[in-house]
Amino acid sequence: MRILILGGDGFCGWPTTLYLAERGHEVAIVDNLARRAWDVELGANSLVPIAPIHERVATWHDLTGQSIGLHLGDLQDYAFVAQVFSTFKPEAIVHYAEQRSAPYSMIDRQHAVFTQVNNVVGTLNVLYAMKDVVPDAHLIKLGTMGEYGTPNIDIEEGYIEIDHNGRKDTLPFPKLPGSFYHASKVHDSTNMHLAGRIWGLRSTDLHQGVVYNVQSDETNRDQRLWNRYDYDGVFGTALNRFCSQAALGHPLTVHGAGGQTRGFIDIRDTVRCIELAALNPAERGEMRVYNQFTEQWSVQQLADRVQTVASTLGMETTIDHVANPRVEKEEHYYNAKHTRLVELGLQPHLLTDDTIRDLLVAARDYRDRIITDQIAAKVQWK
Repeated sequence: MRILILGGDGFCGWPTTLYLAERGHEVAIVDNLARRAWDVELGANSLVPIAPIHERVATWHDLTGQSIGLHLGDLQDYAFVAQVFSTFKPEAIVHYAEQRSAPYSMIDRQHAVFTQVNNVVGTLNVLYAMKDVVPDAHLIKLGTMGEYGTPNIDIEEGYIEIDHNGRKDTLPFPKLPGSFYHASKVHDSTNMHLAGRIWGLRSTDLHQGVVYNVQSDETNRDQRLWNRYDYDGVFGTALNRFCSQAALGHPLTVHGAGGQTRGFIDIRDTVRCIELAALNPAERGEMRVYNQFTEQWSVQQLADRVQTVASTLGMETTIDHVANPRVEKEEHYYNAKHTRLVELGLQPHLLTDDTIRDLLVAARDYRDRIITDQIAAKVQWK
């Protein structure tokens, strides 16, 4: 298939690009390199060094003989988007090209506005380019489980049957976003659903959980192909933060009570889910929702596991509970359905001690690159 990967230089986009190229798909990247610029803005970095995008693409070609198309530009520029779609004629569009950090969106008014304009307008331009240029193409859009929030009922996969005053209908599952970033994803879902109803576009909205692990089989082939490892308080995940803290001998900082529970997925399963969605496209006019995660963990459970595995490497550390900068429930019910991707053939990688050990070893080997004052989460929701 011809697959266009929007945001192909990013944490999820880069391993997805290589995975799909390795499996014989014709792939091309669209990126404006904003993620690298945000590191500069925040004074942060990837724990492991990552190569410039041109070097990444050239290295892959040298190793495999496979060419990856590269289009540098911004989804806010509709003329650019339409030109790429007209030239490449994608059969599937994988959309990662959004500001993906909840803390970044909560820094201040400027960052909240930027996040929503960047994400919502970019996706609208993609939908219009599909309508105008490739109306039969299939959009595979990365959403987030954070759209749902933490309701006190089971979370379905995108839709729920409502029985109200004697009448029934199947409607989008209620959304309770916890940040301006998550709210931007809700807006995207609404616009995709509308585009299906009025234009007959086909789309799959992947409500992904928190991604862990860093490298894939493809990125591990050469250091110049390495994927980024975010550990900072704005873009880093709790698991990466804990591993970095353990490598430095610092306490693992759990926000609040630590009962915050979320869905998690290995990066190797992220890329497989994308291919499964591409090979099994939605029908014309359909906007499917798949909950893309493989298991659920609380923040406290992750800290406990990191502490245990770290001790086998001689990294002795403690666990500290610190004030939670977010406004969220710290103890709550959480049961989300996630069967549809498994039904399509996903065979999950579950979180093992070996995976945690690999993250710890990478943090230990590159601990000189850790900017210690960037680890703590400083952005306050209030």
